[in-house]
Amino acid sequence: MIGLGTMVNCGAIVVGGILGLLFGRFVKEQIRESLTMVCGISTLFLAVAGAMEKMLSIQENGLVSGGAMLIVGCLAIGTLIGELLQIEEGFETFGAWLKRKTGNGKDQSFIEAFVTASLTVCIGAMAIVGAIEDGIAGDPSILLTKSVLDLIIIVVMTCAMGKGCIFSVIPVALLQGGITLLAGWLRPVMTAAALDNLSLLGSVLIFCVGVNLVWGKKIRVANMLPAILLAVCAAFIPGL
Repeated sequence: MIGLGTMVNCGAIVVGGILGLLFGRFVKEQIRESLTMVCGISTLFLAVAGAMEKMLSIQENGLVSGGAMLIVGCLAIGTLIGELLQIEEGFETFGAWLKRKTGNGKDQSFIEAFVTASLTVCIGAMAIVGAIEDGIAGDPSILLTKSVLDLIIIVVMTCAMGKGCIFSVIPVALLQGGITLLAGWLRPVMTAAALDNLSLLGSVLIFCVGVNLVWGKKIRVANMLPAILLAVCAAFIPGL
């Protein structure tokens, strides 16, 4: 069934959010802060591992790294585009609208929880590749694996940050559902090189999410999202 992977993924996020709310009622503020740190530190290590996997390779003379110029170029230009488009402000405006419409006006952390959780579960190659496979072959296996990971992530994040995390299901449904519907057009674009670039820049952005979780919001990560599209485009530039 085409689209099953996204439906299961969305269901996992909602279930994870509900479990997080149930457990969160019995969690003291000090423990919430510790859980936020756990989310951040785990995110940092996962991001570093993902980035190093794409940047490092073994050659005759030993371990060598690459992709530095790709990261710098895509991040610089992509962030400039994102700042001009005010993507972060768009996320926050939508989060504020959700906050009002869902009756969570008194939840001070709602918007931050929504934006942070949305970026965490949307950025990455699994969302893109999984949605394409689901749309082309009706194979939801990648998204089913992602669903398990997202469920665990959302449980912990909801315990730490509140119910805003549950609403990350909306961008997940829109992103993965849209990619599944357009899979036939997107698959030729997602070459091995394009996926490697996407994974690398996605890991860098996830690292930035971790930085915000550990040290407080310092980086407007949503404004850096165009860097991922530029990374995919860079795969088709000769010499890169």
